Amino acid sequence: MFEFKPDYEEARKRIEAWWDCQVIDRALTLIAFSKPENERVPFPAKRHATLRERWFDTDFNADCAFAAAANTVYYADALPIQHPNLGPEVFSAFYGCDLEFSEETSWSVPILEEWDPEAVARLRLDTNNVYYRKIMEMTDAYLERADGRFIVGYTDLHVGGDAIAAFRDPQALCLDVLERPDEVRALCERITDDFLALYDRYCEHLSAAGMPSTTWLNLTCDGKYHVPSNDFSCMVSDKTFEDVFLPGIERECAHMDRNIYHLDGPGALRFLDRLMDVPRMYAIQWVPGAGHDDWHDWIHVYQRIQARRRAFQVWLPAKDLDEFFTHLRPEGACLGVGGISNQEEADAVLRKIARWGRR
Repeated sequence: MFEFKPDYEEARKRIEAWWDCQVIDRALTLIAFSKPENERVPFPAKRHATLRERWFDTDFNADCAFAAAANTVYYADALPIQHPNLGPEVFSAFYGCDLEFSEETSWSVPILEEWDPEAVARLRLDTNNVYYRKIMEMTDAYLERADGRFIVGYTDLHVGGDAIAAFRDPQALCLDVLERPDEVRALCERITDDFLALYDRYCEHLSAAGMPSTTWLNLTCDGKYHVPSNDFSCMVSDKTFEDVFLPGIERECAHMDRNIYHLDGPGALRFLDRLMDVPRMYAIQWVPGAGHDDWHDWIHVYQRIQARRRAFQVWLPAKDLDEFFTHLRPEGACLGVGGISNQEEADAVLRKIARWGRR
């Protein structure tokens, strides 16, 4: 179906089985490595006066996306996904927040200085906004470059507490959830309405171009796929999370066919069991955070997820596979395997994973 992933249909079937903690022939496996140098296409070379100019250069970024996809071997169940990207707070930028850019990411400038009805009412999703129009322009440019070769997903959208923290500033929001929980909850509900409509707009646009549903996390599904999250939740109490933010997450999940929650940081781990109770929460992406990312330290987390018959994604080096297999089962495991540089190494790893599935 896609030139850079000729076995896409086989991978799609394994992904569908994985959502339900089933195994067709082996555990879901994501392996990607660079093509030999003589088979690669050059990345575009261009000077930009500012970082913002580089991020906003639609053709440059679309050409980079094509080169990245063309220069990679998408082995096993890895998918050639590229998505337009202006940083993780672009959803808040659609409401009027400006973005400041670094080499690798961007962050928003808060605009909700005072928590009063008029200021909150001015927070409106603006489809004529420069960031909104740029994401749509980039999406179309990516689709033009894809042309049956790679997959284009929708941009990274952070809703709920993360969006409001970007409007307000995280430290200020920590006080707001104590002093104005009803107002925060009401705003969360309103922007969730906006998100669901926006999601459908992206979904319809990409589907019309022949794309499966996908985004920044390398998965898909037969239907609507979503990655709910709330990184701000690390900073609030269990009660605040349950009362103020969880209803929005439940609405996001109810709107979709398949969801994998992006659970980021040890401070958010206390919500794991409650999140697995959410209907249509099929999987968990546990991200321990910088300095805590040795999978050995979190075996108990993956075991908890498997005990609840939920799927999960984990990244580990190829050298650790045998040890990993002694602790966990293949059902529901999505293995992102690193440390592989060529076809021979990838073939050996896949044979090992297939044997795990037959134990």
